[in-house]
Amino acid sequence: MEKKLLLGDEAIALGALHAGLSGVYAYPGTPSTEITEFIQGNALAKDRGVHSRWSTNEKTAMEAALGMSFMGKRALVCMKHVGLNVCADPFVNSGMTGVNGGVVVLVADDPSMHSSQDEQDSRFYGKFAMIPTFEPSNQQEAYDMMAVAFDYSEQQKLPVLMRVTTRMAHSRAVVEVKSEARQENELNYDAIAANWVLLPANARKRNDVVTAQQAQLEQDAANSKYNKYATPTLPPRGEGKYPLGILASGIGYNYVMEVLSTSPLQGEDGRGLPILKISQYPLPKQLVRRLMDECQQVLIVEEGQPFIEDMVRGVAESPNIHGKLDGTLPRTGELTPDAAAAAIEKIVNCKLSNSKCYDPCADVAPRPPALCQGCGHRDVYAALNEVLKEYDNPRVFGDIGCYTLGFLPPFRAIHSCVDMGASITMAKGAADAGQWPAVAIIGDSTFTHSGMTGLLDAINENADITVIISDNLTTGMTGGQDSAGTNKFEAICRGLGLSDEHLKVVVPLPKNMPEITQAIRDELNYHGTSVIIPRRECMQTLQRHLKQKKAQAKS
Repeated sequence: MEKKLLLGDEAIALGALHAGLSGVYAYPGTPSTEITEFIQGNALAKDRGVHSRWSTNEKTAMEAALGMSFMGKRALVCMKHVGLNVCADPFVNSGMTGVNGGVVVLVADDPSMHSSQDEQDSRFYGKFAMIPTFEPSNQQEAYDMMAVAFDYSEQQKLPVLMRVTTRMAHSRAVVEVKSEARQENELNYDAIAANWVLLPANARKRNDVVTAQQAQLEQDAANSKYNKYATPTLPPRGEGKYPLGILASGIGYNYVMEVLSTSPLQGEDGRGLPILKISQYPLPKQLVRRLMDECQQVLIVEEGQPFIEDMVRGVAESPNIHGKLDGTLPRTGELTPDAAAAAIEKIVNCKLSNSKCYDPCADVAPRPPALCQGCGHRDVYAALNEVLKEYDNPRVFGDIGCYTLGFLPPFRAIHSCVDMGASITMAKGAADAGQWPAVAIIGDSTFTHSGMTGLLDAINENADITVIISDNLTTGMTGGQDSAGTNKFEAICRGLGLSDEHLKVVVPLPKNMPEITQAIRDELNYHGTSVIIPRRECMQTLQRHLKQKKAQAKS
């Protein structure tokens, strides 16, 4: 064993490689991006030829991973929480098909919405799809769990969902890692076609099998080394129950232990608190019932939505259950050790700590995000705003990417941003309702992720919309990863049926403003579907490429 200082994402990636990974499939999305990037740069992955190219979207990533699994090899799928919505169809159906080689679906949730549209909790998807779910409480567990998850996936013939959150993904800790990696699985032909062809007759049989597995999955969770019931060394006094027990999951357990280790809570009788740690699902109800039986009151500490709390209240409805649903812990935003400490203090009426480490600092000025100076998106918005002054009630439908910042000052240029690819279809729907002009603005990576089908709908009906594909030659928002459609957008648009007459490419620079504004004006006044592609490299990747060229020239 050796020790490494790793981000949670890096621990996950290294754990997967050491577990015999053959391929990672992902679309970049904060806070999951660093997992694939770590594998892309890892010497072992390069030596073994582990697949690590970015997928066009999360759905294609999930389906490719299932293909690798079908052939007997181990595959990792990575995404942020809203990406799980994109791949929900193959993800849920993977519970029905099962797996051949192990499949782990790593989802990074984003409480407090640091870079997301919502605070979705992916554990609900695991329960919905009837597959086992793992939730590490620290970086060491994140590393160790990968091998356990792949083994368990192959043992149960089911995919495994692993859920982490932003703070786990993007914080560092010392992790003990193996000095040698497991060999990759050999190619095999053991997959049973009847399990993978989800015709109703086959799917009904598989549904019976998977449903019958649930009792065993719950028993395995109860016996899991990652689910621990720890009681004080001395039994309770008085009524025969401890005054408070804590059920903590994932990183919430880490926070509880931090609070209790720095400010030990002994209680009035000096006997401490029972703690039930949950890091593997389905929820082991027998351990929950034991905690309920042994404690007068129970506090449930979990990051995200009240997923466990809701189930516990179903197991044993009681006014003595505390958590997010009764306001003891905040329902929204990130969980913190301070919030856990305040909840414990409230219930047992004691003081754990005199400091609040996670309170906002009044001396730090807010730094709202903004488009980089020199960014081509700036010139696109400047030109668009200039032209739209000439029209009554124009509407601009935005999308997910750096250019979403066009909503903020100084541009105030877009009116919506819902999900990946929604700009084109929302503009079409608005045009269907009679809105004119209706403009969609979408980035290059987002267009290939999920905008192409919307453009096909628009072209098929010759919808009265103007689509701007703002092409900065990269996936800019997540750090400059490769974009699937680079240098292909004109061909894609033509292939979808768009006429050359209404497909225009411009270079977004201040000196080209007359050309850009005229192109926008012309296409707005054309009552049909048109596409304008402003193309200029992202300033961040341009600077990196220039540095690389200088370094190469010197060498």
